[in-house]
Amino acid sequence: MDWKNKVILVTGGTGSFGKKFIEVMLKEYQPAKLIVFSRDEQKQHEMRQAGFDHPNLRYFIGDIRDAARLRRAFEGVDFVVHAAALKQVPACEYNPMEAVKTNILGSSNVIDAALDAGVERVIALSTDKAVNPINLYGATKLAAEKLFVQSNAYAGGRASRFACVRYGNVVGSRGSVVPVFLRQREEGAITITDERMTRFWITLEQGVRFVIRCLEEMHGGEVFVPKIPSMKVIDLARVVAPEAKINVIGIRPGEKLHEVLISEDEARTVVELDDMYVVQPAEALWFGRDWEKQGKAINDEFRYASNNNTEWLSADEIGGIVEQVEESLKTK
Repeated sequence: MDWKNKVILVTGGTGSFGKKFIEVMLKEYQPAKLIVFSRDEQKQHEMRQAGFDHPNLRYFIGDIRDAARLRRAFEGVDFVVHAAALKQVPACEYNPMEAVKTNILGSSNVIDAALDAGVERVIALSTDKAVNPINLYGATKLAAEKLFVQSNAYAGGRASRFACVRYGNVVGSRGSVVPVFLRQREEGAITITDERMTRFWITLEQGVRFVIRCLEEMHGGEVFVPKIPSMKVIDLARVVAPEAKINVIGIRPGEKLHEVLISEDEARTVVELDDMYVVQPAEALWFGRDWEKQGKAINDEFRYASNNNTEWLSADEIGGIVEQVEESLKTK
């Protein structure tokens, strides 16, 4: 794909993902224009001050709740990466209507604006919490996934296509547990909710490169899931602070022991490739990509969860991740 002629817009572009995406795009792909769309002028200012100031970079103030502003921003845009969302589980539980307005209605606005403006491809960032959700954040992201998959049917004869990327915890992002453990280490005690807890892990750069690849390969309606390693949270705590006391405080409301990226109910439409899974739309007249020719169907009892993963991070690998996070925190 020739990225040099593309105009790309990132909703929530001042977040952890957005900044890394912009960094990689400017350095390696040099698109014609990159648009950061977000609602916080201070974060946009700080992003400029941090060196994100390029002739092809534009900053748009706007909220995905504002359909008219999205339509204006999407004029002339080829690709949209939809990363804007309310992501904190406790905040979504306490402010449920705000989560619905941003994660569901905001996603609907993104879809409508993309269709009206003739955007070629739109890919939305989802989460493991959308699979069998037990909290409102997960439920809103599940709804957003469904909207993006089925929006391909609304495109009709238009060229616009929509897909999703679904992955687990992003190491070092805002809200990641690693910076929390590093702060707690200074106090001599680390808190975890349950010793059995496992999590999928992916770095920001891996997530960004996966999204770029999926933008290139998507046909419309897919949910792309990368193959990523798991780790035990207690192993992470011991690597971060081997001498610190570990306090087990119990699972919080809306929290799972293990993450699930693909459920048994989705398995019958999943195709496995070397380094990812593709959840195909169950019924789609627009869908023409034959993923089975590139990969293989999986057992319909398949379940991709952080506790039954075949790939686990070793203590040394966890230590390398912690060192990377520490270095990144020093530069902020």
